[in-house]
Amino acid sequence: MAGKKEKKEKDDKEFEVRIYSLATTANECIVFLEEVGGNRLLPIWIGLTEGQAIAIRFSGIVLPRPLTHDLLLSSVKLLDWQATKIVVTDLKENTFYASIILEKDGEKRILDARPSDAIAVAVRAGCNMYVTQKVFSRCQVLNKPISEDEVTTFKDQLSTLRPEDIYKDLKKSEKGEGPSTPKGGDEPDVKGEKEDE
Repeated sequence: MAGKKEKKEKDDKEFEVRIYSLATTANECIVFLEEVGGNRLLPIWIGLTEGQAIAIRFSGIVLPRPLTHDLLLSSVKLLDWQATKIVVTDLKENTFYASIILEKDGEKRILDARPSDAIAVAVRAGCNMYVTQKVFSRCQVLNKPISEDEVTTFKDQLSTLRPEDIYKDLKKSEKGEGPSTPKGGDEPDVKGEKEDE
């Protein structure tokens, strides 16, 4: 019993992240979250519209009319709540899960959200972003490039990066057989998919 509790505490441990970069392909976007004070990168495949909503605010562009995420945050503020942080909480069947944490007068509420929406809210609210250890452990770890050569190589790899190159085989992991890493040229058992629409 104690072992399960310790594992849950370890899985639920949160690591602060920030946006490292946004990469766009013809029909989707990848947002890379970097571990603050660490060297891990978490790529999340999102739609172009969601990527644009993050990029617009992240780059400091202020539009004359509110987008959906602006409206959501305005509604939250109007009810005297504050978005204090967002957490990418889980990765199940190649679908990411996230939460937006709202607080008011010492009271806390947790909203279920897609990571793209949670991140779009976070960049507007100016609140911290976190990823749980559970999510990091279910993905292939990407390390932040350090030298200029590594940055160039990393950018080249982004153009051909696929979800199945990142996600570990969750079916085997859930059956207790241990995760397997898709190898170059091999078709993984679990197809990578972007976050739940």
